[in-house]
Amino acid sequence: MHKIYVDEGIFDFIYFIPIIIYSTIISSLIQYIMKALSLSERNILKIKNEKDYCESEKILPKLVKSLIIKFICFFIISLLLLILFWYYISCFGAVYKNTQFILIKDTLISFILSMIYLFFIYLLPGIFRIPILSHKNKCLNICYKINKFI
Repeated sequence: MHKIYVDEGIFDFIYFIPIIIYSTIISSLIQYIMKALSLSERNILKIKNEKDYCESEKILPKLVKSLIIKFICFFIISLLLLILFWYYISCFGAVYKNTQFILIKDTLISFILSMIYLFFIYLLPGIFRIPILSHKNKCLNICYKINKFI
């Protein structure tokens, strides 16, 4: 806030780049934790891939308990984070009325940066799959191994 005051309200993008990158990293970590709590595909696949029916019957009650605990934790953490973020943004907007536009601009830049980051992350497997599907030669094994790694 002091930097904005010293610059007389002029938005210095170069100064805010590290702050935007930090917020993107923190939001990615929060997103990773929330994905781990909300997604249950791996747990369900354990039962589906089980060969023995009796063994899957033993695993099922433990799996249901763990899923219920994961979902309860997910909803509690989501609710707490939403309340915390709402409180922080409303207090910030009330105290620093003249910087609300800068807050919105920083939020949009961070959001766009995270979308670009995700676009390239999800584009990489597609780039490696194109040569695998179109060419059947010696590089097939190399591309397959790289694609499996990603």
